[in-house]
Amino acid sequence: MTKNKATSPEKKAALEAIGAEFSGNEGHSQSKRLLAALSSFAITTFEAMRYLDVYHCPARVLQLRKQGHNIVTHWQTVVTEAGVTYRVGLYALESVVSHAAA
Repeated sequence: MTKNKATSPEKKAALEAIGAEFSGNEGHSQSKRLLAALSSFAITTFEAMRYLDVYHCPARVLQLRKQGHNIVTHWQTVVTEAGVTYRVGLYALESVVSHAAA
């Protein structure tokens, strides 16, 4: 399925606010921004690059997974503003439900 849906103005504003809250270019800062965004909604690789200044999103996702965060990847085909089609990841943070022994 090809999507040509732009990021909503509300989501863009939320991502930009997260970007302003967690400044810095190092991987740790990028991971903080990404985790903060994932706590509210799913985010594509393009959105992470454009609005959160996360240069290599898959690397940050891997770091967060190693920290124990359950992040799933769904693949999407999107068309950019220039009309070019790309396959990108859509990342979502899943809640981890504790299963206590009865």
